[in-house]
Amino acid sequence: MSAHDFSFKDIDGELLKLSRFASQPLLIVNTASECAYTPQYAELETLWTRYRTKGLAVVGVPSNDFGAQEPGNAADIKHFCQTNYAVDFPLTQKQRVIGADAHPFYQWVVDEIGEVAAPKWNFHKYLIGPDGSLAGLWPSDVSPLDLAITEAIDGLLSP
Repeated sequence: MSAHDFSFKDIDGELLKLSRFASQPLLIVNTASECAYTPQYAELETLWTRYRTKGLAVVGVPSNDFGAQEPGNAADIKHFCQTNYAVDFPLTQKQRVIGADAHPFYQWVVDEIGEVAAPKWNFHKYLIGPDGSLAGLWPSDVSPLDLAITEAIDGLLSP
């Protein structure tokens, strides 16, 4: 099994298959609109803008699991992200990311690495390699533009 075996409903309700990103690196981040880390939306958009023509994909996964900091519906979330952070990378419908009801992608991450890999808060980042394997993970307090993340992305991009 790999990350490419999973899919989400995008923010507009359309199917977003992760297999669409096969052969390219993918950064998946659980997000929230009312969190101290919410300004990372701007950093994710910068990362997306900087790397998308080189092959990186970014997907935001809104979640209300931590501190009830994503209370809105899909339309609210989309409007907030576009208005405040000019987000144009793909967003999914709001998902559970922890516990028995977590989206299957997040259950897979825990199955692969162990409970230590489960998100502990909003803006936990997972880098998926072009082959669908988990290539890196970073907690909420690590900026999407941190050198550790950008170097890992650079290492996965085709020359």
